Amino acid sequence: MTVPAEAARRRIVDLFLSSEERLLQRWTQLSGASSDELRDLYQALHAALSGEEADFADARGLLAELSRGRVRQGHTPSDTARLVFSLKEALYEVVEADGGPDALRGFVWFSRLVDDLGLYTFETYTSARERIIFDQTEQLLELSTPVVKLWEGIVAVPLVGTLDSARAQVVMEKLLQTLVDTGSEQAVIDITGVPAVDTQVAQHLLKTVVAARLMGAECVISGIRPQIAHTIVTLGIEFGDIVTKASLADALAYALGRSGVEITRGAPTRVAVRAERA
Repeated sequence: MTVPAEAARRRIVDLFLSSEERLLQRWTQLSGASSDELRDLYQALHAALSGEEADFADARGLLAELSRGRVRQGHTPSDTARLVFSLKEALYEVVEADGGPDALRGFVWFSRLVDDLGLYTFETYTSARERIIFDQTEQLLELSTPVVKLWEGIVAVPLVGTLDSARAQVVMEKLLQTLVDTGSEQAVIDITGVPAVDTQVAQHLLKTVVAARLMGAECVISGIRPQIAHTIVTLGIEFGDIVTKASLADALAYALGRSGVEITRGAPTRVAVRAERA
């Protein structure tokens, strides 16, 4: 940043420091922000310009906090930047009233300073928004990948939507943790809601099954519809000794049988379940 002659810099700083109430009133009108927000920012700029060496760390900190807050409130980065840039217009009215050449030259220096602070709000806003988007994505992954307990010793992971690498990692972590927490030895991975199974999706499923086996649990993959079965055969995907079932009901019946539960059918609308006793 080019520094003007000392007289010009000193004059613009004097005008800024001596016109607090006028500047704050006009700045509030132009920006539409609260007077409390602007007063804190003005005081930080006041402190920076009053020192022998201008240090705008406090002002930048306030702007960063302001930008993050406005992200959560739904403001655009332009809204926040305009709040900062409007200070130039408010100060220019003071400079115009002064009319001195030093004040005008100093205003050019001050404008560049404010521009730098305005651009800083863009950077902070972008970083804050990216953080929020990342956190929301993580939360959606958690919500879209539930692990439910179907029976004593049996858990299920109903998958809906595309299974990419990030989501597959979440599936594996949640399943393994649930196996530990519940002491389950049977897991059903239901892919009824997965629109298509390609080589990548199959690899993710196989890795999850292998990881569960290392934890001492056996997995059944359910939801193998005719279209998916045809795709698996066409692609030459091998599930090896992994048990697959057409429906979740079939998979649950298989898992119950593996757990030592005998299912007997009575009346058409009633199913009796009897656990085998040693």
